[in-house]
Parts: sequence; structure tokens; C-alpha cells
Amino acid sequence: MTTTVPITLTINGALHQAFVQPWHTLLHVLRDVLHFTGTKRGCNQGICGACSVIVDGEVVRGCLSIAANCQGRTITTIEGLANGNTLSNVQQAFLELGAVQCGYCMPGMIIAATALLKRTPKPTEEEIREGLSGNLCRCSGYVKVVRAVQVASERGTS
Repeated sequence: MTTTVPITLTINGALHQAFVQPWHTLLHVLRDVLHFTGTKRGCNQGICGACSVIVDGEVVRGCLSIAANCQGRTITTIEGLANGNTLSNVQQAFLELGAVQCGYCMPGMIIAATALLKRTPKPTEEEIREGLSGNLCRCSGYVKVVRAVQVASERGTS
């Protein structure tokens, strides 16, 4: 019999408590326990980037991160980027420029773009492509995605 352990996570500025198995991933806890379903389960092997979240300012793969190890750290999911009903500049730019196709990879792309713009407010196209390189999209040629990050950069990071 496996015993669950209590954890407290700071997600999008609020504390959330859960009882989890010691090996549960952050992705599992976010989606299946705490119902932050914006973070997607893609390959579940750390390759596609669909499960990306920001932990202490860095993009991490939720499927490769142990939830219990994220206690005391600040986690931001796609749901935490908007301010109420107002989308972040990155989210708004993706929407306006039609960078979203099927949408499955977009939470990870938007998370990666947000982290990139916090580190590098005015990135070059090469820096944008490098910043998004850990996120795979099977629907797009990335042209609109890169342009959306450029537009968000021009608007500032809110």
C-alpha cells in the first residue's frame, strides 16, 4: 500500500493543497487533481512542450517534474497569465494573429513566449525561435507564432 503525502503548491498566486503519491508529476497534479486543464498532456516524455509551465521564472516540463519537489516554488500555468477576463499581451497577440490552429500546443508555446519576453523583452527572430524550440506544433509552420511573439514584444509584457 502506498501512502499519499500532503503538498501545498503556489499556483498562479494562490495556495493549493493536495494529497499525492510521492511520484506524481506536476502535470498530473495540475490537470487531474487540481483541475488546471489548460496545461496539456502531450507526449508525456518531455519532448513536445505541451505541458510547459513556469516555475520560479523558468519554463519546465510538467510531465518531468515531481509535484512534491515544487513546494515552496512559484508556479504559473496558462490560466495564470490572464488578468481576470483580460488576456496577457502574449495571449492577445496569439489570438489576433491567428497563431492558434488546433490549439493543443498553444498553452506551452504561450508559456515559453511569456518566459522568453520576461528574460529578453525585445528578442530577435532567432531568439524567438530558440525560445520556442522546446515546443512542437504539428499544425503550423511557426510563421504566425513567431510574429505573435514579435507583436507581444512590441506591446510590452503584461
